Amino acid sequence: MMRAPHSYCVAVRKTNGEMVTEEAPLAKISEKYPIFKLPILRGLGTLGQAMQLGMKALQFSANAALDETPKEEGTAPAEKKPTEIPGWMMAANLIFMLGFFIFMYKVLPLFLARQLGNWNPAFHGRITENFVDGGIRILLFLGFLFAISLTKDIQRVFQYHGAEHKVVFNFESGKPVNIANAQSFVTFHPRCGTSFMLVVMVLAMVVYAFLPVDNFWIKLGLRIAMLPLISGLAYELIRFAAKNQDSFLMKALTAPGLWLQRITTKQPDDTQAAVAIHALEGAMKLEKEQGGELVIA
Repeated sequence: MMRAPHSYCVAVRKTNGEMVTEEAPLAKISEKYPIFKLPILRGLGTLGQAMQLGMKALQFSANAALDETPKEEGTAPAEKKPTEIPGWMMAANLIFMLGFFIFMYKVLPLFLARQLGNWNPAFHGRITENFVDGGIRILLFLGFLFAISLTKDIQRVFQYHGAEHKVVFNFESGKPVNIANAQSFVTFHPRCGTSFMLVVMVLAMVVYAFLPVDNFWIKLGLRIAMLPLISGLAYELIRFAAKNQDSFLMKALTAPGLWLQRITTKQPDDTQAAVAIHALEGAMKLEKEQGGELVIA
C-alpha cells in the first residue's frame, strides 16, 4: 500500500498473476477536522487514519483472494457476483485484535510484574514494578513478532513490507523507479511504523512511572486511558527528530526500529517489487490528477 498526502492506492497480485488495484483520493484528517492540527492530537488523527486505511487495504486484499474462486463453465464474467467479506466480520476482527492487544500488552505484563514483586521484594515498589512491566511488555512484543514471522503466510507479508521500503527508497533517491533499481536498496527504512511502536513502549515506561497509584485495576485502567496521550507524544517526538535527520535523537529513535525490521521485513522477489511499484504509480497518478506532487508520508 502507498499513502500520499492526498491519495491512497493498494495493489494486490492474485495467484493467477493478475494485478488488481484500489485507488481513491485521500484528504488529510486535519483538513476535515482542524482540531487534528494541534500537537498531540495530530498524531492521534494520523494514527487513526492509518489504521482505517490499513483495515481497508486488508479487506480489499481478502476480497481479491476470495474472488479467485473458479467460475462455472459457461458463466459470463458479468454474471459472476464478486465475493466480499461483510463489514461486520471486519469490525468483529478489529474488536478481537483490540482485546488481544489490551490483554497481551497491558493486562499480562502488569500481572506478571505484580507476581514477581510478591515473590521477591527486590521487584516490589512502584518504580521497579513499572520498569519490570515495561521490560516484559517489550519481550512479549518481540517474541510475538518473531513467532509469527516463522509462518509462511506472514513471511510473505513481510516480503511485501520489504518491497514497499525498497520502492520508497528508490523513489526518494531520484533514480528511475523500476524493479532493478528498487532491488538495489535495503529493506530497512528509518520512517517505518515499527520505530513508532517501540518508541510508544519505551515512552510508556517513563510516563507510567509517574502514576501515583498502586491498585492493580486502577493502574490498569489509567494505563489504557493514557495510551492515546502516549501515542500522541511519541508521534511528536518522532516528528521532531525527523526534522533533524542527522541528529543524535533521530539516530537513537530509529535504531531500534531498524533492528526490529530484520524481523518485520524480508527480501522480496521481483514480482513483489512490481506490485509495490504498481501501487506507487497509482498514487502518483492520483496525486497528479489533483494537481499535486507525490510526497510519501
